[in-house]
Amino acid sequence: MRISGGRARGIGLRVTKSSKLRPATDANRERLFSSIGDLVAGKTFLDLFAGTGSYGLEALSRGASEGVFVEGNRRVFKDLRLNFEKTCKSAGLPDSCGQLENRDVPAFLRSGGKSFDLIFLDPPYEDFTKIGSTLFGLMRSGNFVHQDTLLIHESPPELANAFPGWSVIRSLGKEKKGSPAYRLYQLSESSLQ
Repeated sequence: MRISGGRARGIGLRVTKSSKLRPATDANRERLFSSIGDLVAGKTFLDLFAGTGSYGLEALSRGASEGVFVEGNRRVFKDLRLNFEKTCKSAGLPDSCGQLENRDVPAFLRSGGKSFDLIFLDPPYEDFTKIGSTLFGLMRSGNFVHQDTLLIHESPPELANAFPGWSVIRSLGKEKKGSPAYRLYQLSESSLQ
């Protein structure tokens, strides 16, 4: 697994085998970032359920200004920290371009925060059916989004995709059961009034 583009292109990312992660493949990330390319440079991001950090690190490599990575698993968080350090060194970025949080994602969102331009959401598929609505609600109520925030959610197409206050503006990937696809959300017009 490697960074697929930008200043740190080719840098390998560590993934602990026993962590039960489902990291985004290089090909899927390449397709996603090719689709949102111009929306990354100079932007801030929030990488929820960061795992190896592949989405946020890809964004930093491709010119995002700074971001926050949130990962609750301690073992996985060690890999995230190592991957962050390697990527920053390769891309010539200061450590201050990222904040790493070893916290439960819902607890992090309940604490409130600042808004971000991009949010990457890649929770374990089996957990999403239980916590998906809560996560989408907490991002709104915790002030993590503004009117132009782009929320990128990776999930199989059969999982729920309608959440109060949000509109799907685009879908990327195959509509094949069990295959990862991306849904791109923004706040709905009604939630901005």
